[in-house]
Amino acid sequence: MINFLNNSSETPYVIFKNKYDEALDANQSSIEAISISSFSHELNEVDSRFVNLKFVDKKDFIFFSNYESQKALQFKSHDQISCLIFWNKINSQIRMKAKIKKTSTDFNKKYFSNRDRKKNALAISSNQSKEIKSYGEVKTNFENVLEDKDLYKCPPYWGGYKFEPHYFEFWDGHPSRINKREIFNLVDGEWISKILQP
Repeated sequence: MINFLNNSSETPYVIFKNKYDEALDANQSSIEAISISSFSHELNEVDSRFVNLKFVDKKDFIFFSNYESQKALQFKSHDQISCLIFWNKINSQIRMKAKIKKTSTDFNKKYFSNRDRKKNALAISSNQSKEIKSYGEVKTNFENVLEDKDLYKCPPYWGGYKFEPHYFEFWDGHPSRINKREIFNLVDGEWISKILQP
């Protein structure tokens, strides 16, 4: 589930919310899954991964991660990202482009203090993306933290990321393959819409 706060009345956000509601009504699984692509200066290549989109607050899309992970390092060195959602139940794809930045410490602390304790234990115990000897060690670290740590205190290496898209593409698939593609590009504070060929 994605939590919508203070919904924006700007056209691409209204379309996004309407498509989300349609997918939700169609029982879309993993409806919060969004692919985030970033650029690695170290490897000189693009990298992608799925994260769980937790909030859309006005014009900010928000997810959470470890601030010492590979993607965090990529965001820090190159703040431009592209994003992709596909809801197969309604055959709809949404592309976005944006610049990314961290959410505030207060926001992170408040959210962390209300999360499930097991999710927090994993966030505390995992040095995300770092090599480890075995999967068994991952489970041992998790179990140790679950027993010993203050599981509602947000660690400084964990928190949110937010991005405000400057580009949306809404793709609607059809059996005929005469697919509909509508883009919205933010130019000087105004959304310019265009239709693309399939």
